[in-house]
Amino acid sequence: MDNIDVRAYIINNFKEDTKEDIKSSIEESISSHEDDPLIGLGVLFELMWKNSTDEEKNIILDNIKKGM
Repeated sequence: MDNIDVRAYIINNFKEDTKEDIKSSIEESISSHEDDPLIGLGVLFELMWKNSTDEEKNIILDNIKKGM
């Protein structure tokens, strides 16, 4: 199998999507209880993290802790 850049592939797949499309994809991935969508969610999380301020990162971390 050819090596592919998974991050670039996932980002490219979402590039033209609306916020509502992305929200639906996230919700479907979570509700599927499958492991494969975790890769895509991880890429989306990475994008969110890299584009968040320190204050936003603290909110994300607080929400993660609340969910545990």
